[in-house]
Amino acid sequence: MSVRTAALWALGSQYASFALQFVTSIVLARWFITPEQLGQFSIAFAAVTLVAFLQDFGVTRYINGERDLTPDKLRSAFAISVLFAWGIAVLALLAAWPIAKFYDDPGLLPVTLVIAGSYLLVPLAIVPQATCQRRMDYRSNSMIEVGSSIANAATAVTLAVLGHGALALAWGAFAQQAARLVVSQWRAGGMLPWPLRIGDARPILALGGTNTVQVLCSSLSARAPELVIGRMIDNAAVGLFARASGLALQLRLLIAGAVTGVFYPAFRRIRDSGEPLGPPYQRVLAAYTGVTWPAMAGIAVLAEPMIRLLYGERWIAAAPLLTWVALSQIGYVALPLYADLPVLMGRLKPLMRCMIVETLLSILLIAASAPFGLEWVALSRVVHAVLWVAIYLPLMQRTLDLRFTAVAKVWLRSAVVTLAAVLPVLAGYALGNGPSDLGFGQAAATVICGIALWFATLWLTRHPLLPEIVEMAQAVLPVLRRKSGLAGG
Repeated sequence: MSVRTAALWALGSQYASFALQFVTSIVLARWFITPEQLGQFSIAFAAVTLVAFLQDFGVTRYINGERDLTPDKLRSAFAISVLFAWGIAVLALLAAWPIAKFYDDPGLLPVTLVIAGSYLLVPLAIVPQATCQRRMDYRSNSMIEVGSSIANAATAVTLAVLGHGALALAWGAFAQQAARLVVSQWRAGGMLPWPLRIGDARPILALGGTNTVQVLCSSLSARAPELVIGRMIDNAAVGLFARASGLALQLRLLIAGAVTGVFYPAFRRIRDSGEPLGPPYQRVLAAYTGVTWPAMAGIAVLAEPMIRLLYGERWIAAAPLLTWVALSQIGYVALPLYADLPVLMGRLKPLMRCMIVETLLSILLIAASAPFGLEWVALSRVVHAVLWVAIYLPLMQRTLDLRFTAVAKVWLRSAVVTLAAVLPVLAGYALGNGPSDLGFGQAAATVICGIALWFATLWLTRHPLLPEIVEMAQAVLPVLRRKSGLAGG
């Protein structure tokens, strides 16, 4: 499967999964789940995933990045993955009671136990899914992602209707991991790690050590807001922040997150061929920023009407949080593949240093801002995003032999198209109704104008994203014509 075809499959699965998760979140938030209940689930989920994210142990990257992946190496990776991941899952289960005690909330105990229990299923899905990615079989990967999303949505909604609150969300997470296990095993033809074999373990353990530091840092940075807010404020505040950050992250992943897994094996092929990684990375950078920056800026300026329309008045306090969190995402996508490519190129120690520094800064900013309220915590994400770019840019320049001027030119063009995309919305606020009174007609008209102006500015600035859009459209249109012809016949 070609990189472009794999990207189309990845995008398709991402859109389908997003649609399920998005509709589910609206249904649950409007009728069945309160901010307090979402906050309780978010604290438990954040606390468990703080360690559970370590389960992969770099095995996915090892399988996708290894030049000569023999059957013996694959069995060793599977055995190490299972042993390490089950150990982490047991630690998560044992931590359930201390977590409930720390937050002085007995209701956290069953929620945490269910979430932690779901991670006992994870290791048997890691290697099967990674092998699908290595062979660029994103048809199977799409089945895994969509199937697990369906299981999560169906379970969570059913149990929420029955009045189980935060536990409904926890059992939804459990069902998601169970479905991921079943579908990935099916698509990989059935892969089990028995008999356990740990030969050829040295490169896996070396990469796993680096991956552990990376995942721990990423997990701390991502989950610290919920954990700190839950301790220093209350569950309702956690729920509001989780709603804002979750919506911004969902929309960002919808736009650009799906193809990240496609690019890693694609860059491995380029590396193995001996070609420089800088030029293809600049195209990836243009694609990410050219699409994601306008979308995140649009979410930031439409935060209040979006929250009111999707989730209702009881979630309206999440609107200013969404504005700041969406703006922070502009920084976090400014350097795509910031961790993957240094690992691929063997720059492990510099990567770990960067991750440790930016994680400490993230935690310090959250701890310093939390006493002043939720908006200050959300604003701290913007400050952290700026520092994040300053920390990782030199690493990416050295890793890929990138000139700052080349990166700056892409950023400048993306900034121009971003401003063009949100200009009609801002003009609508100035000439018509403001965010609190925005009607559907004005919102739809300004968004459509923004998309049209975005396309026009891509052409005027000769943005590198435009040829990518044209090529992708040329790949998709013949398929759609064939399918419509078959349907008509």
